Amino acid sequence: MPLSQEARQALIEATRAAARAEILPRFRRLSADDIAEKTNAQDLVTLADTLAEAHLRRAIPSFLPDARIIGEEGVSADPTELDGVTQPGLTVVLDPVDGTWNFARGISVFGTIVAVIEDGQTIFGLLYDPVLDDWIEASRGQGAWYVAGDHREKLTLGALPVLSEINGLHSAYGLSAEQWQASAALHGRFGRITSLRASLWDYRSLVTGSVGFCLNHYLNVWDHAAGALALTEAGGHVALLDGSPYDPTLREGYLLAAGSEDLWHEVAAIFRPAILGPLN
Repeated sequence: MPLSQEARQALIEATRAAARAEILPRFRRLSADDIAEKTNAQDLVTLADTLAEAHLRRAIPSFLPDARIIGEEGVSADPTELDGVTQPGLTVVLDPVDGTWNFARGISVFGTIVAVIEDGQTIFGLLYDPVLDDWIEASRGQGAWYVAGDHREKLTLGALPVLSEINGLHSAYGLSAEQWQASAALHGRFGRITSLRASLWDYRSLVTGSVGFCLNHYLNVWDHAAGALALTEAGGHVALLDGSPYDPTLREGYLLAAGSEDLWHEVAAIFRPAILGPLN
């Protein structure tokens, strides 16, 4: 069933409060001791990540008392927490600072992602920018909306340019050297290919039509559940590169998100052989 308007608003306000208290005061003010590596030098965690997640974990039970909470930093500490995504009932998934690498280097391309999943299906997603205090929110069957102050605008994707003028998002992270070499050789078929290093901004760019597609090689639920819902509600298409449907319980695969289903098929046909090899 849909998340109530009251619960949605409370979740948004809790996210904004966490950003004001724990994220923005530390932006461009982190000491070396406030930053640590998780798996490698590209995968960072900061004091803002851990404190913002803790802030939200304290706040959410006051308005969603029966929901389990799964956070990126919680899963980092205890990987079994991620198993909750597949369990029945309501689950709130948190990425307290998406784009931590950017955040740690003073680049204002980061934000907070929140998804609400019920019985394995995403029913609400929030893509929040703490710097400008604006966001994209989406509820299943109710569209995707851009909100800034008193301004509220429904987002609907329109016509896209021809393939050679389409801009896309793609990075080498998660690919073998051979896969990257083969796929990077295809970038010239599009207008511009870049990487924002933040799933929140990948999806915000897709939902607003700034880019036509994004190809990812990790299926972290906190990176994709909210954005995939927002994109599909705006008229886009999200699926695994082999054509399998995406759902937030998946943990492996190559995910392609595009501004329309037709564009998805065009882009998939180009990249699929380079990344997956010939399909029988």
